[in-house]
Formats: sequence, C-alpha cells, structure tokens
Amino acid sequence: MAPILEINNLFKNYGSTEILKDINVSIDEGDFLVLVGPSGCGKSTLLNCIAGLEPITSGDLHIGGRNMTNVSPKDRDIAMVFQSYALYPTMTVAKNITFGMKVRGIDQATQNAKLAHVAAQLQIEPLLNRRPGQLSGGQRQRVAMGRALVRDPKLFLFDEPLSNLDAKLRVEMRTEIKALHHNLGASMVYVTHDQIEAMTLATKIVVMKGGVIQQIGSPAEIYNRPENLFVADFMGSPAMNLIPAKARANGDDTQIEIARAGGDPIILTDTKNRDLPEDVILGVRPEDIADPGTRGSSDDQQADCMIDIVEPAGADTFAVLQLGGKHITARLHAETTAKAGVAQRLSFDLGKVSYFAPDTGLRLN
Repeated sequence: MAPILEINNLFKNYGSTEILKDINVSIDEGDFLVLVGPSGCGKSTLLNCIAGLEPITSGDLHIGGRNMTNVSPKDRDIAMVFQSYALYPTMTVAKNITFGMKVRGIDQATQNAKLAHVAAQLQIEPLLNRRPGQLSGGQRQRVAMGRALVRDPKLFLFDEPLSNLDAKLRVEMRTEIKALHHNLGASMVYVTHDQIEAMTLATKIVVMKGGVIQQIGSPAEIYNRPENLFVADFMGSPAMNLIPAKARANGDDTQIEIARAGGDPIILTDTKNRDLPEDVILGVRPEDIADPGTRGSSDDQQADCMIDIVEPAGADTFAVLQLGGKHITARLHAETTAKAGVAQRLSFDLGKVSYFAPDTGLRLN
C-alpha cells in the first residue's frame, strides 16, 4: 500500500538561503507524525510545504499516492489546525464548523449530521450558539479541531496547536488529540517544539535542526538510541547526561574512565561495547543513574559520587553531581538517602548507555 504521505528530496530556499535541505519522509495511513525541533529549525515551513501554503524549490510530495507538488491547498484533501485557531469572530461556533462545507455546496442535512457528530466527539454541544469571543482558549481549540474533523480529510495538519494554552490545559488537550487519533484512525502531521508532546503523541518522530532531519524513528528509538549528540540532548526531560570519558579495552570488556572532582576517576566496566575510540562522550539518561538495588539490572555498575544538590520532585528526587567536568542529573526514588555535600553510592545501568564521538557527535554503539 502506498504511503499516505511521501516526501522525496525536498529543498526549500528563500532567495539564496536554504531553509529545508533534502527532506525525505514517508508515513503510512493512520500514522501520527510529529515534527519536532527548536525554533527556526524549519518544521513549520515543512508543514506549510505539505499544506501547499509554501511552494517547494525542488523535490516532490505525494498525498494518498497522488503527486501534490504543484497542486493548490484546497485540492490536497487536507485539513489544518493553526496555533491561532483562525476562527471567524462574527460567526457562531456551529457556523464556524460548517462554513467550509457550506462553501463547498454540501447539503444542509449532511452539514447538520456532521456537526452533531463532531460536536459530540469534542463535547462542545453546549457551545454551538456562542461566538469565539465567549470561549476559553481550550474551547476555541476544540472548535478549530471540529472544523478540521468535519472535512474528513486524508491528512490532518497541526501547527503548534497547544502552544497558546496553559500547562494543565495542554496536558488535557494532548490526551484528547491522542484519543481522537486512536478513535478516528486518522493520519496526522503535528508540529511542536515541545519534546514531551512529541514523545506522548507520535507513532513516528522527525527531529529537525537547521533545516536538516537529524533522526526519524518511533518515540522509543529516538529516546533510547539517539543518533547524535543533538538528538540525545534535545529529546528527554531532564535531558540525557553527556559525559566526556575515556574508553580502554580490558580483555573482552571495555573500561570507561570518568574524571571526578577532587578524587580518583570512576572506572565502570562495559561488557557489551567494544572497539570504542579512546575519547568518547558517554550518554546516560537520569533514570539510569539510580539508588543501588532499585533496578536489578545485570548491567549495573556502582560508584561513590559526591552529591552537590538534591531536588525533591514528588515521585522522584533529582540529585545533581559533577562528573567529567559536567553537571550530571540522577533520577533517584522519593525515599532516597542522598544528601547535598555527602558522597552517595549510585548505580549506573551500562546496558542502556549511548556512546558518541566527540568530534562528529555521531553515535558509536
């Protein structure tokens, strides 16, 4: 079966400035693709190219098996939900949702049926006679989503739809969008700079930087096997610890040596990764530095570390320490005995570590 969206060798220039560089992405029907990256990485420009709002400089773009490279937005069978909601202020909610159908000449009975169905799905029936000015941000976002849903398009496009909402409402709306995707089986492309949003919503993530795709994969692949230092640092909260270290062969194992402030270096033994260069960046997630005995992983290695700061955070306690000349975060359990200014035995899960080359930033294992 042809992918619902296929982008091949797409470049986008503004004059002599390259904004998107050789973009290749495809998703199958029912996928939820999230484009994520820092501000200015090109993710919204790519979404606008998919929508047809921006012409592409070279390459081609297929939706539902049809070449849409030079097709106008209205003929691409897409629906877009914007950050700004883009509702008509003088129209009621009902008229905002049905306006597109009215323009396309769809009969009143069908309009009414689709409106009732979508209003029930989004729980906005009581709002249908109100105007956008009488709604909260979350309610406006639901109306904007309702307007997209009645189109029943091949592809839904979301451009940072939750960034105007407060933190609690963002979490609620995120859950709603995930449920909508699950219930509709719809194909969605979603732009965000929030990597938590990306991890929770996506079936497939595209991480971008400077108009270049850094990695494409499932949330688990992106999180557990980042392909370079940028992805490792960008995806995850708190971010992956990236520690300068020395790797030395020791029989069938590799010894990993990490400098420690005011003391001998920590020596950890990695039994899985061989043939590493001497200078490496060791990538280890905060949850993979833990209190001893809390995990039972066969790859656990223990070392005494001086704790600088302890930050209780409800279910977790974060401990900050210095290793390899960097501030490192460990995610400990709530009942940890760790105290600031006191050495604490910590357990490192070497079964989950990543190694990167300091010069290229690329993954080594």
